[in-house]
Amino acid sequence: MDESSTLIPRTAAVRQRKRTFGVYIGRFEPPHNAHLAVILEALEQVQKLIVVVGSARGARSTKNPFTFEERQAMIAGMLAGAGIARSRVLFVPVRDYFYNESLWLSEVQSGVAAHTRGSSDVALIGHIKDESSYYLRSFPAWEFLPAHVLSPLSATQVRRAYFEGLPTAELVPPQVQDVLEAFQRTPDYAELRQEYDYLAEYRCAWAASPFPPVFVTTDAAVTRSGHVLLVRRGGQPGHGRLAMPGGFLDVHSSLLTSCIEKLRQETGLSPATPLESSLRAQAVFDYPERSLRGRTITHAFHFDLGTGQLPVVRPGAENDHALWMPLSEALSQPEAFFEDHHAIIEHFVLKG
Repeated sequence: MDESSTLIPRTAAVRQRKRTFGVYIGRFEPPHNAHLAVILEALEQVQKLIVVVGSARGARSTKNPFTFEERQAMIAGMLAGAGIARSRVLFVPVRDYFYNESLWLSEVQSGVAAHTRGSSDVALIGHIKDESSYYLRSFPAWEFLPAHVLSPLSATQVRRAYFEGLPTAELVPPQVQDVLEAFQRTPDYAELRQEYDYLAEYRCAWAASPFPPVFVTTDAAVTRSGHVLLVRRGGQPGHGRLAMPGGFLDVHSSLLTSCIEKLRQETGLSPATPLESSLRAQAVFDYPERSLRGRTITHAFHFDLGTGQLPVVRPGAENDHALWMPLSEALSQPEAFFEDHHAIIEHFVLKG
């Protein structure tokens, strides 16, 4: 069945006066037919539409396979195909802030303000379908205009078909389909396909569990002389991504002991390094969707080794590299990190 046939814009609900600006927030991973229908409906109600593209600057994953620039180009392409002037659509990239909602809200507001330039005639476009739509209540200064497009289509459905080798042409506009087909011929797609298959097998192994599994891990944020100790993952998921050293909790060890054991195994950090006395902070990071493997709660520990020469490190069996990276370099490239590890390091470093 053609999914586009289920898109029903209720044009009777469109108001007469056009607002100056509309704001439409989404991840668009990837943009699909329902997104296009909402945008076309919104453009009947606003003069210019600001598309806020979430999960910008994140690492590629099976949940976020495309960069902000790629998604912007796909949206612009499908709108050009629909005859919409490029000047009517503006874009704002916004990072994920898993543990600081205020920073996310601020980045959305400042990005929109850069386009509206003081205008208060701003409307927020969206459809409250479940708890994932909570953000639509977070901008009281903007008038809320509900979208009236009815469709069961979701980007999750498109990604599932895409990574399982099923047809997607009926789910996305032709311009997006062209990009999907071209991306399938790249090494990045091959890497993501391996990750997708790994995750599917991983979840299958727990399918018979009487309760949804909850995994517990420990991670170490180790700093010294303005550097942070990192590993580059050698396996799936997240092959090639930077990460804090760590791993699943040793059931026979305490959280701190398990963290230190994993840290030394993955980096070769000398037993003479005084980790216990260098512990500065610890925190629990439990964003429900932080890991694509399933519900995974990590207990992270910040060890500050002070100043001086950087200790020699070497990779463990599961990692390609262990390295000291300048904090300025690490903090400036969230797209290089596995899962939420950049956010965790940022939390400890900025908290001081």
